[in-house]
Amino acid sequence: MNKKLLLVIAFLALTSTFYGQRRPDREKLKSLKIAFLTERLDLSNDEAEAFWPAYNKHEERMNGFRKIERQEIRSKAMDFDALTEKEAEELLSKQMSLEAEKQTEQQAFVKKMKGILSAKKTIILLKSEEDFKRKLIQQYRQRRNGGGGFR
Repeated sequence: MNKKLLLVIAFLALTSTFYGQRRPDREKLKSLKIAFLTERLDLSNDEAEAFWPAYNKHEERMNGFRKIERQEIRSKAMDFDALTEKEAEELLSKQMSLEAEKQTEQQAFVKKMKGILSAKKTIILLKSEEDFKRKLIQQYRQRRNGGGGFR
């Protein structure tokens, strides 16, 4: 069997396991994303060796930003009736600062990827990340409405 066929089979096996549970854990999501990106990018061995550590580091940073956003901003903003004007101002300032940090990280990541991958594969990566998110949301909605698995 060739590499792509094995990846597709592994991807399908992971997705059926993933969607058989009520709440997927992060490791299964990560495995699905790895399989999805691996298939889409068709990385050479040299590219994969440089790509995955850089990609994983970027993902850790972005997850850190999301955690801060969830814990420090959204959780406080949920009880907006209890916020003073000063607290609301501080939350807005923190949100804007966090967005700027995320943007800086994303720009540094794209620049790094252009040094590892071709420009075309870098664009494919960015599009594939969006496609993966879109598929997850689509599958969540289908599952919620009694639909099927990951396609």
